[in-house]
Amino acid sequence: MREFTYTITDPEGIHARPAGELVKKAKEFTAAVFIVKDGKKADAKKLFGLMGLGVKQGMEITVQAEGEDEEAAAAALEAFLHENL
Repeated sequence: MREFTYTITDPEGIHARPAGELVKKAKEFTAAVFIVKDGKKADAKKLFGLMGLGVKQGMEITVQAEGEDEEAAAAALEAFLHENL
């Protein structure tokens, strides 16, 4: 498993538009991808689960990727977060 932490900088947190883009990015990989916040874990490939975490600006999330392309998935999602959130 590959994981990293990231602090959200977007003033609106993880809101609908970037959440949808994040789900699309996660679906590009076969690895299971999860977002963890305060002990709650959501499948990054499911929009409602991701939105249900209620991630706001300044909050830290942990991204976990597990599977055959976990390295590529983690790298792509880390780049996405830096560019968009």
